[in-house]
Amino acid sequence: MAFVTVRPLGAICTALSGSTPSIQCCATVIVAKGVAIDLSESCSLPGKIAGWRRPTWKEACLSTYIDHKLRIHIRWMIRRDMAEALAIENESFEFPWSEDDFIRSLRQRNCIGMVAEHDERVVGFMVYELHKSRLHVLNFAVARQFRRAGIGSQMLNKLVSKLSHQRRSRIMLEVRETNLPAQLFFRRCGFRAVSVLREYYEDTPEDAYLMQYRCSEQPATVNRPTRMAG
Repeated sequence: MAFVTVRPLGAICTALSGSTPSIQCCATVIVAKGVAIDLSESCSLPGKIAGWRRPTWKEACLSTYIDHKLRIHIRWMIRRDMAEALAIENESFEFPWSEDDFIRSLRQRNCIGMVAEHDERVVGFMVYELHKSRLHVLNFAVARQFRRAGIGSQMLNKLVSKLSHQRRSRIMLEVRETNLPAQLFFRRCGFRAVSVLREYYEDTPEDAYLMQYRCSEQPATVNRPTRMAG
């Protein structure tokens, strides 16, 4: 099997479509505002080959982390979490949110902030909006030293547990076109790119991929976790 080293812009189309048998990625990417998930270590992406079965949502999200998954507690974000959330934000993004950005978002009635806590330390957070038929993720990040430990997949599982066919059935988010690690992470967890948003960001002229997860993509046999705060 051949392996190629790719750069973000040259790999996005094949990575999102799964049109090649396998791609081994070792990409160095500038991660900017939107989503920060560290997949800069090698990651294998199966394609449309004979005998290959698309993994279930649970298999895809947990397969990478099964041997060293950290136990975390996911709860509502409170004021005293702001310093730790800002530290994660600043180390994760080239164009990070300020404290005012967090406060402005969280003051909206339909906006919720949640943190992932491990050993009484905030190791990740997410900010999302509630809409009539969907959840919209505004910001999502994991502390650098705690990445590749299952924290991101557990936070996503928390969001998926809020979906239902009768009400909110989708999760939507935007990812920068240069943020290949985040694109691959969300693709492994069942998200698909549904459109390109041209010149989406105010700080740079780059485009964004609008990615979507639909409730129907989760198998009925997967046990949904007990509802927690939020």
